[in-house]
Amino acid sequence: MLPLLHEAARGEVRVGDTVERLAERFSLSPEQRTELLPSKRQAVFYNRVNWAKSYLGKAGLIKLTRRAHFEITDAGRRVLDNPPASIVPSFLKKIPDFLVSRASAALVDEADAVRHSDLTPDEQMRQARDRIDADLAQDILAKIGAAPPEFFEKVVIKLLTAMGYGGSVTDAGRALGRSGDGGVDGVIDEDALGLDRIYVQAKRYKEENPVGAGAIRDFFGALDQFKANKGLFVTTSKFTPGAVTTATGLSKRIVLIDGQMLGKLMIRYEVGCRVEEQLSIKSLDEEFFEF
Repeated sequence: MLPLLHEAARGEVRVGDTVERLAERFSLSPEQRTELLPSKRQAVFYNRVNWAKSYLGKAGLIKLTRRAHFEITDAGRRVLDNPPASIVPSFLKKIPDFLVSRASAALVDEADAVRHSDLTPDEQMRQARDRIDADLAQDILAKIGAAPPEFFEKVVIKLLTAMGYGGSVTDAGRALGRSGDGGVDGVIDEDALGLDRIYVQAKRYKEENPVGAGAIRDFFGALDQFKANKGLFVTTSKFTPGAVTTATGLSKRIVLIDGQMLGKLMIRYEVGCRVEEQLSIKSLDEEFFEF
């Protein structure tokens, strides 16, 4: 916030230009400048600058002028006359000539409570969502582990059809398991016409029993027998480093889905879980206020 206030002291400044100058000031690498939020719609650094602008605006140290532009206020200049080492949310509450509104006070109190994490409020929401998803993924795998073995096949069918493979649950259900004698647990159509197919190996193992390189080589041999050039190996456990290396080095494309990835995919495609509540993150529409 303090570097941003110094930028505002230049006069009326544009948000985009300020982001670039602060990136230079902090010596950010190209990767740091372009790193995106999980939503993939905004850069992390751009998001941080805008939150800093929001806090300074709530404290009356800067003011918005026109679309995507702002400038320092008299109160902001007084702060810079005797600047602190840094501006943190708690500092905003100590400005003697500024009466913090109830909304601003709540915002500052919330920021103080989580300041040690260096996360903006929307990042905190995403972090909380990730924790919830991680717990949910563990619960999903525990349910699969407690179910009968054939239930895992149904899970794979549901997931692949939810992802757009297999045509329908009925078609995929008939396909899975029909080629078990050849070392392949299923053949799923990759497209609606069945012009391309994915050969599937599904192993429901406990977490302490990882899939090794030998199982990958056996699956490779089965693919070769069916003259297939791609396969999908799904397990509720994990793959050893040797298994991952083996799959990467083979001439056929073998995609590995371990328990952790399986849980994430089931959550993403809402297989074995449902949406309980949705929270929307909204931002200011600068174009609406253009004048």
